[in-house]
Amino acid sequence: MRRREFVTLVGGTAAAWALPVNAQAVPVVGWLNPQPLTTGRNLLDGFRKGLGEEGFVEGENVMIELRTADGKGERLPALAGDLVQQGVAVIMAGSPPAALAAKRATSTIPIVFTSGADPVRIGLVSSYNRPGGNATGVHIQFSQLVGKRLALLYEAVPQTARIAVLVNPAHPADAKASVRNATEAARALGLDIKVFNATTTDEIDAAFEAFVIWRAGAVLVAPDIFFSRQRAQLATIAARHVLPTSVFARNQVQAGSLMSYGPDNRDNYRQAGRYVGRILKGEKPADLPVLQPTKFELVINLKTAKALDITFPPSILLSADEVIE
Repeated sequence: MRRREFVTLVGGTAAAWALPVNAQAVPVVGWLNPQPLTTGRNLLDGFRKGLGEEGFVEGENVMIELRTADGKGERLPALAGDLVQQGVAVIMAGSPPAALAAKRATSTIPIVFTSGADPVRIGLVSSYNRPGGNATGVHIQFSQLVGKRLALLYEAVPQTARIAVLVNPAHPADAKASVRNATEAARALGLDIKVFNATTTDEIDAAFEAFVIWRAGAVLVAPDIFFSRQRAQLATIAARHVLPTSVFARNQVQAGSLMSYGPDNRDNYRQAGRYVGRILKGEKPADLPVLQPTKFELVINLKTAKALDITFPPSILLSADEVIE
């Protein structure tokens, strides 16, 4: 079967594949994601795996139209509108902004999302068990793992008594949940924590200067899309100040931060792919409950640990899902 790719005129990246002669019978799934494919390829692979588990193989009995915003969220509404105009059967929306853009673009085309934000609170669904409307998906509850991440960070650097917690107050609900969970965990561990805010790149720099003044022994970065985008900055400045840093996603450790613990995002997209497959078979998103992550991963960067003169205890090394050397 021949394949071809094209680039959309609407500011993002698009890809499509040639179909069999009976193309009208093949459903088209729209992929809407703020990340470029260079950083989100593994997520697309997970999504394809989930589709395959429901019997849908790309290029045989399903087609995928890719729309990526290349890190520019303001492009998402136009890209969502383009997918609606294309008449896709389902939209796979890979972030809260992408899901909201799709939701505003259509009230009839089914939407399957992955969302770190509460989908009820931001208006994607009516409830977890009975979403209603045209959207359902996977809610990735990063903030609930903050306590576990704090405990793992303390296990890695037990000599520290002070840990700084960096949050983004621009997203108050998520920031408050992270602070609450960190405070409870710190109390149980006997740690002294202090919360610092950052909403811009300059404020991240200022926060790390404040960590040093406060004499923090380590840093826990709260889950937030802004901090994910600034993963290279966070890794660089943490190295400059010799501060062990716990982050919330694999790609942040790959950028140079010390360690992360969080949901396996590739598996989250696999679950989303299965939901898309079920919808293509005739189920309605209104009847599919919002899912929670089922797989979690601990990732550590030994190269960063060596630079920080940190020796991970065997308990962490043995439980790590990935060790970057």
